Amino acid sequence: MQWNQWTGAMAEILKADKALERALALLEAGEVVAIPTETVYGLAGDATNGAAVGRIFEAKGRPRFNPLIAHVADLAMAERIAAFDPLSRKLAEKFWPGPLTLVLPLRPDASIHRLVTAGLDTVALRMPKGFGGELIARLGRPLAAPSANSSGKISATTAEAVAADLGQKIPLVVDGGQTPVGLESVIVKVEDSRLKLLRPGGIAADEIEAAAGVPLVRGHNAAIVAPGMLASHYAPGAAVRLNASDVREGEALLSFGPARIDAANAVALLNLSEAGDLREAAANLFSHLQALDCSGAKTIAVAPIPHRGLGEAINDRLARAAAPRDMPLP
Repeated sequence: MQWNQWTGAMAEILKADKALERALALLEAGEVVAIPTETVYGLAGDATNGAAVGRIFEAKGRPRFNPLIAHVADLAMAERIAAFDPLSRKLAEKFWPGPLTLVLPLRPDASIHRLVTAGLDTVALRMPKGFGGELIARLGRPLAAPSANSSGKISATTAEAVAADLGQKIPLVVDGGQTPVGLESVIVKVEDSRLKLLRPGGIAADEIEAAAGVPLVRGHNAAIVAPGMLASHYAPGAAVRLNASDVREGEALLSFGPARIDAANAVALLNLSEAGDLREAAANLFSHLQALDCSGAKTIAVAPIPHRGLGEAINDRLARAAAPRDMPLP
């Protein structure tokens, strides 16, 4: 398929085992491609090519002050881009490839385009598993790859969700099935010998603390220093009501665990995990939100989710989904 953003042609969709050469050709030409990762689908472009990075922002409608994660194939590629302190290196060796993003000092001679870092002197780096890692290794350059969805909306965990949202704006969606983690990566940064949690994500905080040997420092950052820090983000079209103990007329219900809320008034009902498993809940979060958003309900009522383990990241995403949409950006 010959794609042209002005014709409105739909994206080509290829299974991951048949898509590598096509994806490489598009990336080499400065185009963007939606790819599966273990976390969510990413909208990938050559991180060293300003035109390609610009296409990411354009397709997503993403504000350009919001930096992107650069994805690498191995630690050697990461070290050409950023300076590693001992603690960051320890975490990379433990959790890469995987759903960990490290914010590190950008090397002055790094080939990363300044649009990726939004002009900051730091860069967010991650090493993905599977198709993404193989693609980057073949390309030989890092990929900028935020979530493959319109800015501020629900992240996509299936190729179908990507195509429904961005299908007329991008040339290719690589179909790797439903993503196993279902939440974006956790983002951490070593600052003044402290390990700061900038965004909860697909690795529980206690796992990171155990590997690091130091506590994660939590706290509000007024400035945007990493992706995923906007107050309103991951939002469906419907309003979101948190910690619901009932369902009001015309609402949809996002439940959790075996406990039952009276859902007689619910337009639709989905349970993140009947067994109360937080990993299952994380994997289902965005797809369930998307399904309930399509139910016609004006509001999605969300049952309480424990804050332990991956529940911290789930609650972070839900809080951003519920934030007022007209809040001024930092």
